Amino acid sequence: MFRYLIIFFILNFNNPVLSSTKNEIISNLKKINILSFNFIQTIGYKKENGNCIIKYPKKIYCEYNDSRKKIIVSNGKSLIIKYRSSGNYSSYPLRKTPLELLLDKDYLVSKISILEPKNVDNKYLRFEIFEKNNKINIFFDKKSSYLVGWQTEDIYQNLTITFLSSIKINQEIDEKIFLLPTKN
Repeated sequence: MFRYLIIFFILNFNNPVLSSTKNEIISNLKKINILSFNFIQTIGYKKENGNCIIKYPKKIYCEYNDSRKKIIVSNGKSLIIKYRSSGNYSSYPLRKTPLELLLDKDYLVSKISILEPKNVDNKYLRFEIFEKNNKINIFFDKKSSYLVGWQTEDIYQNLTITFLSSIKINQEIDEKIFLLPTKN
């Protein structure tokens, strides 16, 4: 019995395929400066979708396809959620959100390099990060080694799952999109 346990641990914790894929994930992340994508986000039973642009480090611009025309913008220090339909917005320090960690490529690379990935449905690799009272699961496609989503708790303690699609890397963008909106 003891021999089987040792074999199990060796096969599951020193899997060369997972190690190789982890190295590819790190290599891919290091090459990315700008990431554009469509998303589907689930918060509880509510689904939202839209598109985002991330510029490392710590900048994001997202437009939601909803009736309130919500946008989310971070300039690296603050996070603004604005409803264009009403002009109202809320401002949060980025450091108080899980996005602070997700938008920091160097931080992600350093964490992924020391974490062991978990195989999900033999299709994705999941890295689980615990930091600053945040639990973040980051998912990468096992074949391409690219980011495909994340799972966090939002500022209201709601479980938020975000799936990425139509991913484009290092495309030219207008830097003005990261300017924080002003109240109309």
